[in-house]
Amino acid sequence: MFKHINLTYRPFRNLIFAFFLVINSLGFSQDKKPNIVIIYVDDLGFGDIGVNGAIGVKTPNIDTLATNGLNFTDAHCSSSTCTPSRYSLLTGSYAFRNNAAILEGDAPLIINPNVETLPKMLQKAGYKTGVVGKWHLGLGKGKINWNEKIPLGPKEVGFDYSFLIPATGDRVPCVFLENQEVVGLDLNDPITVSYGSRIEGYPWGFQHPELLKQHTDPYHQGAIINGISRIGYMKGGKNALWVDEKIPFVLSDKAKDFIENEKENPFFLYFSLHDIHQPRIANIKFVESSSMGPRGDVIAQMDWCVGQITESLKKANLLDNTLIIFTSDNGPILDDGYLDYAIELLGDHKPAGIYRGSKYSVYEAGTRMPTIVHWPNKVKPGTSNALLSQVDLYTSLACLVGQDVENGAAPDSKDFLKSWLGKSKKGREFLLEEAYTYGLRMGKWKYIKPKNKPVPNWIVQKFVDPGFNEDVQLFNLEVDPSESKNIYKSHPDIVKKMEGELAKIMNQKG
Repeated sequence: MFKHINLTYRPFRNLIFAFFLVINSLGFSQDKKPNIVIIYVDDLGFGDIGVNGAIGVKTPNIDTLATNGLNFTDAHCSSSTCTPSRYSLLTGSYAFRNNAAILEGDAPLIINPNVETLPKMLQKAGYKTGVVGKWHLGLGKGKINWNEKIPLGPKEVGFDYSFLIPATGDRVPCVFLENQEVVGLDLNDPITVSYGSRIEGYPWGFQHPELLKQHTDPYHQGAIINGISRIGYMKGGKNALWVDEKIPFVLSDKAKDFIENEKENPFFLYFSLHDIHQPRIANIKFVESSSMGPRGDVIAQMDWCVGQITESLKKANLLDNTLIIFTSDNGPILDDGYLDYAIELLGDHKPAGIYRGSKYSVYEAGTRMPTIVHWPNKVKPGTSNALLSQVDLYTSLACLVGQDVENGAAPDSKDFLKSWLGKSKKGREFLLEEAYTYGLRMGKWKYIKPKNKPVPNWIVQKFVDPGFNEDVQLFNLEVDPSESKNIYKSHPDIVKKMEGELAKIMNQKG
């Protein structure tokens, strides 16, 4: 159509240039969909990273993400324990709707394979999906046969690829699963696992304390593997056993392989680190890299893993088109089963920053997570105090990739994409915090539902402040961020309103 136009004539050149700009703006030539990486750390507190005030350990890779991205000061996981938070992240549903709780290592899959999930939604949007790291959402239908492919797991909930720690590092079986099969298994040495009756196999911690690298509480005195006694009993699978000191390298390499293999496609990587969960066993590369002993050393180790991901994205020329969300599954815990002197070596470091509570607690430290969003040229560096919940990532990411949320899916998830990307500071009007009771945020107000139940002994033994008692609790976080002064008697109107809103959430059909 332009064959009779003299293209050396400036007005026509300008006209043609403008025409192609219009064509591009109409969407005929679009950038590739952004890759999405969620780096999900285990038991990392708000104050455990450098940009949030860590003392005694350096986190340069995380700090770089924050310097070049958006650091959130009031973003929350949905629960103060791991399995419930992971369930909510992947389903967009509060954990209480499915009675999701901490699982044993042989528990059945708790996500219904027939429901929509975050990875399934992204698959429909054209994404390749992968999970690498800690799973702890159950596998199979119960009574797992570890010697064959497990029929229900990540694949059935939307992941094209998986490389897993099946539950946690302190639970048997101490083997990796790749695409739901044990890696390196010799079928002549089959695996048997028990969480009830004791079985002969690997020696037991309570009988052979001389074999242990770290001494433990009574709960962690089952099978000894790699010098560490675990929860549960196990025999067989010798060639498949992991070495704790190598776990960060194995997981990082698998995550990098996934990035390399899928670099031509838009991909979603859920990189679910084992660190800094117990047992905290740092590789020699990181031993004494902090002043806080094993807990500080594995923070440094975890930061290195974060750097491996960003370097892999850079190498593949993908960093600029990758949305990275760095966060944690619940608050910090010091004494969590193994004697690693986390309390004695803490020094001036405050794992939860100024916030009260910890893992298992309904106070702010239980769910207020270190959270950083990094996306060069799309997310302006800075800080945001928007009140946000991980349960909303499902719908927010659906909006990002232009995918509808199916009817009935993600019942508790809302679109806060603009806030996650720093385009707005609007947050949730009401934010639920799940623990052994329930907390509810409404702006500066924090309400805690009373629970007429004694504190479990095992929580007391872990020096945890669970945050529930027989009284209503109300705090004004604007003037009392450490939740030190219960003012519920002075504000009956606020209490009544928040009790009503909590009841609405609890009674809503999920």
